[in-house]
Amino acid sequence: MTASTRPDPGGPGWLRAEERRLRAFAEGSAVADGFGWTDARGQVEEGRPTAAWITSRMTHVFSLAHLRGDEGAARWADHGVAALAEGPLRDTVHGGWFEEVPAGAASFRERSHGEAGEAAEAPRKAAYPHAFVVLAASSATLAGRPGARELLDDALRVVDTRFWDESAGAVLESWDAGWKETEDYRGANSNMHCVEAFLAAADATGDLLWTRRALAVAERLVHGVAAEHDWRLPEHFTADWKPLPDYNRDRPDHPFRPFGSTTGHLLEWARLLVHLEVALERAGEPVPGWLRADAESLFSNAVRRGWAVDGADGFVYTLDWQDAPVVRERMHWVVAEAVMAAWALGARTGDPAYAEHARRWWDYAERHHVDREHGSWHHELDPGNRPAGTVWPGKPDVYHAYQAVLLPQTALSTSLAAGVLETTGKEPA
Repeated sequence: MTASTRPDPGGPGWLRAEERRLRAFAEGSAVADGFGWTDARGQVEEGRPTAAWITSRMTHVFSLAHLRGDEGAARWADHGVAALAEGPLRDTVHGGWFEEVPAGAASFRERSHGEAGEAAEAPRKAAYPHAFVVLAASSATLAGRPGARELLDDALRVVDTRFWDESAGAVLESWDAGWKETEDYRGANSNMHCVEAFLAAADATGDLLWTRRALAVAERLVHGVAAEHDWRLPEHFTADWKPLPDYNRDRPDHPFRPFGSTTGHLLEWARLLVHLEVALERAGEPVPGWLRADAESLFSNAVRRGWAVDGADGFVYTLDWQDAPVVRERMHWVVAEAVMAAWALGARTGDPAYAEHARRWWDYAERHHVDREHGSWHHELDPGNRPAGTVWPGKPDVYHAYQAVLLPQTALSTSLAAGVLETTGKEPA
């Protein structure tokens, strides 16, 4: 398709075509125990254990695609639900989900039962992948997939009993495999994704407890920490929630725990605050005035500080506490979250300036991130906007890109699955 015949980036035809293209790419990531990490050409990378967060995110995507009426998506949503419910990612002995399939998973279970067998130490159990198990199970439940509600109920029990810290209004970061020792670290990233997951869980279960917990997390980290730091969000904390501003200064490009302020997370938080505002409003719950104001502050400061800050188009990955770029690579998930935040705020406020932002970023994504040759999006670009892979090699999953092209085609709602249902006029399964 030439530039003269291709629909305008961000336009209805472009969004629907990109949605289908991304879903088709995603099918190639299926493996026996879930969904694998794909390389730049869409082939599953050998030697990488299947990860719970990728399997969950892809299950979520295929559940959304099924809700959209995409033929064949149900098969892969069911594959993901089964992998999470029955596969080696799940610890059938102690409960919960490993971060990735353990080496020697079968012998680990034998040893846990007190039988003979040698096994490598099992991976930790972290809030981040558990948030995505909840998200996947919630979307699959709304899509009516078999076994999804049972999976969701189990995942919510684990989150409730192992991760939720009522005194902090937030979640713990991780545990060892047997739930004996928790990590002396608290992270904003895992808590942010729990907000997304809790909103989806409230939609799937009708239980407002999860909406209220999403609000508690947002109040602590956004209305508390981010507001106190002029809309720069420290993401790393001690066990008693004291910020660690120098955390990973010696490894600033960490894919999950980078040093400094992460531009994309500010944009992601802005969108989630909009969904949270809608959720509270529809539930008849009190809606704090700060939700909208904080969302707009996060957005405006992230754009001002992060977009083209080094002279080239694109959002830099991280900034230091004086707003100087630290890691200048451009991640696809950041521009994906930027267009989603712009759309959500525009839909909520009616301000046309948000649509102007979105149009510019869709054009940027089409020119630089969208890979017409090998599929999906380039997950990382160097500071000159050329494909790179120093932080995110390959194309691990389509979660961010798929959500970005789907959201503007739906009603603004409490979660993406709920928005799809409202758009199609379907009742939850």
